[in-house]
Amino acid sequence: MAQLSVPTVDYTQYSNRQLVAVPLALLAVALLVIGGWYLFTGAPANLGLEFVGGSEIRIDDPGGNAAQQIETAFSAEPSSVRQIAADGTYILTFSEGAVETPDGSNQLTVLEQQAEAAGFSIQASSSVSPSFGSNTQTIALGGVLVAFLGMSVLVFVMFRSIAPSVAVIASAFSDVMLPLAMMNLLGINLSLGTVAALLMLIGYSVDSDILLNNSILRESGDFYESTSRAMRTGVTMTLTSIAAMAVMTVAAYLFGIQIMTAIGIVLVVGLLADLMNTYLLNVSLLRWYVNRGVKA
Repeated sequence: MAQLSVPTVDYTQYSNRQLVAVPLALLAVALLVIGGWYLFTGAPANLGLEFVGGSEIRIDDPGGNAAQQIETAFSAEPSSVRQIAADGTYILTFSEGAVETPDGSNQLTVLEQQAEAAGFSIQASSSVSPSFGSNTQTIALGGVLVAFLGMSVLVFVMFRSIAPSVAVIASAFSDVMLPLAMMNLLGINLSLGTVAALLMLIGYSVDSDILLNNSILRESGDFYESTSRAMRTGVTMTLTSIAAMAVMTVAAYLFGIQIMTAIGIVLVVGLLADLMNTYLLNVSLLRWYVNRGVKA
């Protein structure tokens, strides 16, 4: 069976400043996007239904001018309208409190009544209360922070040195920030699924970075030989994961599985970022650490 050929990089042709320029520039842009989003919306990304509360209805394709029919059917404008490519159905999302409920009914019941009155066929419906969404948001954020803390402690215990630990943490941080910024630009909501994808990226990042650090700092061979050895394994694993996630993303999009599509996009972007951060940012920091006092 043919093996994946991993191209080698002649790191001697590039200074440490040249290696870190692109990763740091992209990280700066990502932080600007996330910071701007926070200033304008009060959150680092568009929060999904699980975090803010609201109602969601999935209806069959009404045919004709669907957008106009949906607009006139409900007393409130949906916060998002998505069409599923595979079967043409529509998913409508309404923020909590968007629909008036004068008779004491809950919002979802009113939306279902309005959809049926307009002649829509409802496939599924669900709602999340704002209080539950707030609790879920707190738990999800806590999970990400605990993951970073655990990663930091583990890396420091393994290498007993600040510089390699900083290299791993910086790479993992960038691996999370870049896809988070891309989610904002692509209109992907931060949901339980995408938070899980970001947590997976932390694991992927730590795996590839520890592989690189261990090869350079603990195994025999000079710096460039050790880096090349780690790249052959690490790049092969990451490219294989990217290919699998890309196939999953396309299949999920065609079958209208929105959450899997979002997870796939986040993982593909994050894994591409991990390649860059591991073999540019992390390599440059490790080369500086190994060659302290010696011109790299």
